[in-house]
Amino acid sequence: MDVLFVPRLIVELLGYLVAVLPDLLPIILGLATPLALGALCGVLNERTGVVNIGIEGIMLTAAFTGYLTGFALHEAIGPGAALAFGVIVAVATGAVLGLLHAWLCVTVRADQIIAGTILNIGALGLTAYFNRLIITPSGRGGAGVIPTVVVGLGPIAISVLVLVVVLQILLFRSRWGLRTRAVGEHPKAADTVGIDVFRQRYQNVIAGCALAGLAGAYLTLESTGSFQNGMTGGRGFIALAAMIFGRWTPVGSFGGALLFGAFTALAVIVRVRPAGGELGDLLGAIPSFWYAALPYLVTVVILAGVVGRAVPPAADGVPYQKEARA
Repeated sequence: MDVLFVPRLIVELLGYLVAVLPDLLPIILGLATPLALGALCGVLNERTGVVNIGIEGIMLTAAFTGYLTGFALHEAIGPGAALAFGVIVAVATGAVLGLLHAWLCVTVRADQIIAGTILNIGALGLTAYFNRLIITPSGRGGAGVIPTVVVGLGPIAISVLVLVVVLQILLFRSRWGLRTRAVGEHPKAADTVGIDVFRQRYQNVIAGCALAGLAGAYLTLESTGSFQNGMTGGRGFIALAAMIFGRWTPVGSFGGALLFGAFTALAVIVRVRPAGGELGDLLGAIPSFWYAALPYLVTVVILAGVVGRAVPPAADGVPYQKEARA
């Protein structure tokens, strides 16, 4: 066996990736958009001490309600207005589910993992049921697709870049950010200096889940123009992995989302623009299901290497009970 075979393949792979990078960037950003929005939801939730593993269910429910709105209004008010209403409804759906999650976790002080699991299971069953009940039998066309703005990217994908920068600045350079971090690290101390812990947690959970709703709108109204049962495909959980990888910061979480998006895009690009030579033969010989599984395998590997060293906010997942005043 040629001892230089592996080094040569590595060099060819790097050259291939550099060559296809211009075509890869819009694909990566598009694939990373729902992951980044879900990760930002996790950041806002967990920075105030509320664990939310129900991001998957929130994204799926919002994807359905947003699509259903655009689907129902498409002929009545025109495709553009219908799509806009669909996005609004999807974001509102995320906010309402965030209110439910906040009530369960902050007011009722229910187990936060169980509360998120309820959201996931309920979303999977209810969206599949109503899809079969309302959309499938209608025989009508879809809701349409939000047109692209620049380089094949639509307004939701582009808005992610703005949201990441704004939230990074607000979280570490504003009064709201200071209060958020104080509530997530030491709620009792925050309460003592006059910060309303309950209100801060409610606000952040609702706002974060609204972003998860926007991720759902992206999936049905900007990316595919259709709704399929369980179409989130684990993106909510990958978003949580991106959040942990990014150490509970907006910019770091976005970087994690881009990383997962890059591995997902690799499955697309090797089929669309196959490499030549030995590298092309090797990549072509790999079964397609391995490429489909690659983002999830990377999630496991990254979590195994990062979780032990990543330190969440001190009060993350810990319900707060206000002490009675004498």
